[in-house]
Amino acid sequence: MKLQVVFLICADAEWDAILQLITEPYLQTTPYGKWFMAGLLPSQSVIPAMPGASLPHGGITAGFMHTGWGKIAAAGATQYAIDHWQPDLLVNLGTCGGFEGSVERGELLLVDRTIVYDILEQMGDQDAHLEHYASTLDIHWLSEPFPQAVRRTLLVSGDRDLLPAEIPWLKQHFGAVAGDWETGAIAYIARINQARLLILRGVSDLVGSEGGEAYGNLALFQQATLDIMQRLLAQIFSWVKPGLD
Repeated sequence: MKLQVVFLICADAEWDAILQLITEPYLQTTPYGKWFMAGLLPSQSVIPAMPGASLPHGGITAGFMHTGWGKIAAAGATQYAIDHWQPDLLVNLGTCGGFEGSVERGELLLVDRTIVYDILEQMGDQDAHLEHYASTLDIHWLSEPFPQAVRRTLLVSGDRDLLPAEIPWLKQHFGAVAGDWETGAIAYIARINQARLLILRGVSDLVGSEGGEAYGNLALFQQATLDIMQRLLAQIFSWVKPGLD
């Protein structure tokens, strides 16, 4: 089956938000999680669709896939999406933790580079190993003004929540303002498959020297995630359409 766009949704809270915002999708199963078809309309509407259904004129055929959280699931699911649906565009929508003092809670990030920072090499060149999995995204097809106010920046990924003690190093070494769990893996798989990729993530919570405001407060993260996913979906046709032209 050919889909024009596949949305990769990673964390459980992000997927739960999508299911709240898109009414009664027809859920199907992959080895990684559920997925469903939808149509993106110029009115910025996202409507669930059955396999083989036709869309109104100007609509975009899309799939929404729950990849699961972390780099392993995200990498495998991205390859699965490429192999099964041959999308013209991959889109990762989600959240990230911001560095207190460097970014604002609720700020939307347009990611142009990803770095997997939790690689520890003690025999050779640490920076060379970090660069091996780093990816620079080709987003030249997007033009300003963007559909929403965003900060264009890099994002660092690791299979753990941000540790306050590591934030000064992440700022100084990479110039990072936020981090997440999956974008580095998604971008790497897209790069080696020469697949076009758009990553949009919102800052759900801040982490500083005293810890993270969502640590031990899952409800805060869930509500912030719902707000971010709603904002991203509100302009999603305008974000996606240039990538298909």
